[in-house]
Amino acid sequence: HAQRVWIAAGPGNNGGDGLEAAVLLKRTGRDVRVTLCGDAARLPPDAGDALARAQAAGVAIGDTQASAFTRTLAPHDLAIDALLGLGASRTPQGPLAALIDELNALACPVLAVDLPSGLDAHTGQALGACVNAAHTLALLTLKPGLYTGHGRDLSGTVWFDDLGVDPGAAAPDAWLIGDAAARAAQAPRRHAQHKGSFGDVAVVGGAPGITGAALLAGRAALASGAGRVFVNLLDEEASLPSVLPTSQPTLDMLRPELMFRPAWWQGDPGVIASTTVVCGCGGGEAVRAALPRLLSLAPRLVLDADALNAVASDAALQAQLVARASRGHATVLTPHPLEAARLLGGTAREVQADRLRSAQSLAERFGCTVLLKGSGSIVAAPGQVPCINPTGNASLATAGTGDVLAGWLGGLWAQDGRPEHAFDITAAAAHTHGAAADAAGVAPLRAADLVEWMLSSDRAVLPAQA
Repeated sequence: HAQRVWIAAGPGNNGGDGLEAAVLLKRTGRDVRVTLCGDAARLPPDAGDALARAQAAGVAIGDTQASAFTRTLAPHDLAIDALLGLGASRTPQGPLAALIDELNALACPVLAVDLPSGLDAHTGQALGACVNAAHTLALLTLKPGLYTGHGRDLSGTVWFDDLGVDPGAAAPDAWLIGDAAARAAQAPRRHAQHKGSFGDVAVVGGAPGITGAALLAGRAALASGAGRVFVNLLDEEASLPSVLPTSQPTLDMLRPELMFRPAWWQGDPGVIASTTVVCGCGGGEAVRAALPRLLSLAPRLVLDADALNAVASDAALQAQLVARASRGHATVLTPHPLEAARLLGGTAREVQADRLRSAQSLAERFGCTVLLKGSGSIVAAPGQVPCINPTGNASLATAGTGDVLAGWLGGLWAQDGRPEHAFDITAAAAHTHGAAADAAGVAPLRAADLVEWMLSSDRAVLPAQA
């Protein structure tokens, strides 16, 4: 609908794309103005050619701020950010920074060419001043930075045109997780199957004062389809409103399917070896005692929250974790940035500065699959191209949503039963977790409600069942 368009064009080929757009828009009769930031004589050949054609077409082109024109732009008009492209690697300064500020102050939508100017294409971190775009048209390939870090906030709606280039021409830095991942992780059930066909999950956590975390994980494991779910509360004297008022909790009144097993982690080694274990949800310091045995026996182990903190502070536990892969055991770590920083011996700022690299480093160090949570969660594993999850939103920033994710992951994995599928199962869990939040449209989203949204979201992507 826009009849007036302002294009901020930079000194490289991204600016050339903006000039190309100016020519095409001018031909449609629109009022197009271009602010060219840079020396016209030093433009790359393609951009220089686009400039010559724009001038020949009668496009109004200036080399200073366009305040007089931009102040008249209404919400139904359009601005195009063609200042900086893929090669941006340092903080925009001077006229570039001023034009970014001007773009961000507009009343009309801003369309960024390839990626918002000032956004790191790989990490999704703002280099300083950065365009906050309503839409981004990615060209040739999708850039990882559009989907992780600050990229999801700054890119708006992402559009994509590969310009006819073979996507297999270069090795990817990452893959996006799609709906197919969730579908593949949970096949339709056959009539002859029974609860024993879908595996057992044991949740070990829930230290004094934080028993709800273990219950949330258990409820999520049930909702994902696990055959049986056991809960080993590390607060063995707990008495919860949702639990019968005895000194030993025996029943969750909201989910009576959960089976409480005090000291489960100290039980039969054969039982542990046949169970998918989710450990750490609300585990507090009490989880430290359970970890050596679980690291030794559990073939499929999800470590979350306090279990990660215990491993980060104990070299012996770290050695046990690393040794698991050589025995054919698989582990999934589900840290948020601060927990990842503790495991890596760094800071959360360093983790966030390059989320893909941080997740991959963590996976390689411990020989595990890693789900680095946050905006654009990363799934990484040794020797594999990492994945970025494009679903989810800030409504997940509430207590307990991570416990729900860990439990759901454990439930999916129990049904699959194969340690070697840890990467794919983790990607599927992350996608469903985020998709549920997108579908809910509620902010903030309470963790207990999230379980039900995940259940409906997951069933929505399953293929039709005969």
